[in-house]
Amino acid sequence: MMRKSLFISLLIVSLLLCFPSARSNRAPVDAGDNEFAEFEEFEDDKAASAENTVADEIEEQPHPSSKSAGLDDNEDEASVETEEADEFEHFTDEEEFEGFDQDRVKAKEPVDLKITNVPRHLYTSYESYFFEIITLLGISVYVLNYFFGKHKNSQLATAWWNCHKELLEANFSLVGDDGQGKEINEGILMKEAEHVYSLWCSGRRCCEGMLVQLKFIKRQDIINSIIRLSKPMNDQIVYTVQMEDMDKFVFAVAQKKTGITLARDMNDLAQYCQFKKVDKYAIPSQFSLLSEFEESTAAMLDSKVCSILNKNPQLVEYIHISDQYVGSRVVEQDKSAQPDAPTTVQKVLIICFNASERGRTTKQDMEKMIQCTNLVFHLMERVRHFTLSREAKEKATENRRKIDEALQKTLHQQRQEAAQQRREDKRREEKDKLMTIDDPDRARKLEDKERRRELKRKQPKMKQMKIKAL
Repeated sequence: MMRKSLFISLLIVSLLLCFPSARSNRAPVDAGDNEFAEFEEFEDDKAASAENTVADEIEEQPHPSSKSAGLDDNEDEASVETEEADEFEHFTDEEEFEGFDQDRVKAKEPVDLKITNVPRHLYTSYESYFFEIITLLGISVYVLNYFFGKHKNSQLATAWWNCHKELLEANFSLVGDDGQGKEINEGILMKEAEHVYSLWCSGRRCCEGMLVQLKFIKRQDIINSIIRLSKPMNDQIVYTVQMEDMDKFVFAVAQKKTGITLARDMNDLAQYCQFKKVDKYAIPSQFSLLSEFEESTAAMLDSKVCSILNKNPQLVEYIHISDQYVGSRVVEQDKSAQPDAPTTVQKVLIICFNASERGRTTKQDMEKMIQCTNLVFHLMERVRHFTLSREAKEKATENRRKIDEALQKTLHQQRQEAAQQRREDKRREEKDKLMTIDDPDRARKLEDKERRRELKRKQPKMKQMKIKAL
């Protein structure tokens, strides 16, 4: 019985020595109930060793008197670390683990990073988008200038129409008809372009109708706006009156530069008129005068017209009165083209006014244009009642007959030249056709045919007369 109790006590002591963790303050864990108890104990030992290492590092340096003791402790720790390193050494055995790479275990050396120099044009800065920014700014300026210029011209046209509506309705029975439908529409100011507006009036004695054109500066065009910085332009209002009945004369007064242009481009002024001196008439010297007869000049430049020319010399650009108006003259014409038929002449009164100087037009300037419209009505009545003397009428008729004969002669010559050119082209085609024929007999027949035709053309033409026998 005593032996049995001794065996049991030894067994208990051996178990306590095999499991040192049982001596800790924690509660014992039944290995039978927990299958992972062994691994948990290993993790606890590892955590405890880590805590001890951190605590040793935090402690202060030992006193010199305890160096010997400290060396002993370091030796013990070194031996423990070596044992722990040897404990996992079998994992690096190449014979037990196939494909094991020892280089992975070694600490990787730091890699030197090389920074590539990025080209300057790839920098994300404002300088990289210089051309794009300039393009966007240009487009923005163009769009803003277009809308502001368009709005400005529209405001000026509306201001002119509001000021002249009552005056025009008092002098014409129909004002503002667009002529697009069968029904008559009134009060329409037609917009032909962003800078051109037109108004048609009819229903007045002595004229078929009057066309008013508001030709403003191209404010919506930025290029035109840039040009105006060096070359000023003016807003112009042009009145074109188609007269029903007027005497035979041609007359024009205009600014000097404009007068030279009209004398060169207008067909009636170039054929019938000559430059006259303005000293005889009470008008400023900055105007040029073109007239066919002296009496017509004196009749048109009455006191009212001269007063307006003297008070506002920049207001009137030109006044053109003609019974032979055909528009601009043709300087050059293709000789091979078919000549045009004579253009129908018109009896017109054309007056052009400048709304302001250097294009600085305001709504108040549109209100001041009422006196210009009254001047148009005054000249309409003057042209209607004016009559040339008998000598002037005979001279005017002779001048128009000579011009008409010269025109007919020119047209006949052009027709002959065109017919001659067609014959030459036909003869050239026949010669080219002969050169391309390979058959000599056929070529000889065509040559004989052409020779007989040429001889027949050169023979004098004779008329055959048949006489009946008695």
